[in-house]
Amino acid sequence: MIDRFLAGLQFLTVLPIPGKTASPGRAAVFFPLTGALLGASGGAVFYASRAAFGVSVASLLTIAWLVVITGCLHEDGLADVADAFRAGRSREKILLILKDSRIGTYGAVALIVSLGVRWQALADCRTNPIYGLIAALTLSRTAMVALGCFAPTAGEGLGREFVNGLSGNVGGLAMVQGLLTAFLVGWRYAAPLLLSTIFIVLLARMYFVRRLGGVTGDCLGATCQIVETVNLVILSCRYSS
Repeated sequence: MIDRFLAGLQFLTVLPIPGKTASPGRAAVFFPLTGALLGASGGAVFYASRAAFGVSVASLLTIAWLVVITGCLHEDGLADVADAFRAGRSREKILLILKDSRIGTYGAVALIVSLGVRWQALADCRTNPIYGLIAALTLSRTAMVALGCFAPTAGEGLGREFVNGLSGNVGGLAMVQGLLTAFLVGWRYAAPLLLSTIFIVLLARMYFVRRLGGVTGDCLGATCQIVETVNLVILSCRYSS
């Protein structure tokens, strides 16, 4: 199992994991745990910098850390999806744009909005920031596994390898981890976090299958990023104060 855990770190972070590990599909069972570790590291950055710089700057530094440690993997997916999925575009055109490494106007705006919303939501987090980050990042990585389990693939590349390598047992174990981790922030927040994650995954599956016939790696990354952002927004809500 250690090879799967290392593969999860290798796939979802920029940590220098040496040697050959497991395939992304087999490593997916540890994607939620990797998300939890990323959230915990973000929480450590938040608390280490809050005393010196205040909540707002600490939140910005935390988001910057998460972007760096993940190698902008999911930001790249969000930007590519924002650029590619325009009304009236054919499947072939969408796939062509997804393969283009350049970022267009829509992709740039999507990144700015995502970063800004996550920064401000974390700054106004209504629960323990470490627990909040762990829950948000665990569920966002769980969402990738869930979407990969329930959607067909489209195109070629790492996304196809990931989806084709998934099994029902891997998906089930990943989703159980996400479910349990959500309750770190208490049931009042856990319920909306879980419901929003399920809704986004179902909506993403419906949309990507209708427009593209399935999902690509960029689709999975964009879904992960949207779930993370929405969950941080939920954690900034004052309804349970």
